[in-house]
Amino acid sequence: MEAAASTRERDGRTYRDLLVWEHAIELAVACFGATKALPQGELYGLTSQIRRAAASIPANIAEGYGRDSRASFVQFLRIAQGSLKELETHLIRAGRLDYVSTSVSESLLGRADEVGKMLRGLIRSLQRKD
Repeated sequence: MEAAASTRERDGRTYRDLLVWEHAIELAVACFGATKALPQGELYGLTSQIRRAAASIPANIAEGYGRDSRASFVQFLRIAQGSLKELETHLIRAGRLDYVSTSVSESLLGRADEVGKMLRGLIRSLQRKD
């Protein structure tokens, strides 16, 4: 990936140009907004867990993109996938506790599913280049 990294630098591309990163950022922002409605008593519990998991997804995509090898990038994308599954679990729990409406829960889970598909596709694409 060193050649790929140098090509990216010459082209002026960054992780911010990745569509999956952009969608992950949008998901995180939506999750932060949705958690405003959670009970105050959940501030250090479910609210914090949702926010941390959501923020971790684009952060790991960005960190992996900045690594020196394709294998490292793939590993960070897998970590992002793990954070996504964690987020989905917290969102399901928030929905079942009636902390968020069904429509909010379904919307966020739909966005999460979209990000998951994009992550899987990017990982497959990078692995084929090996």
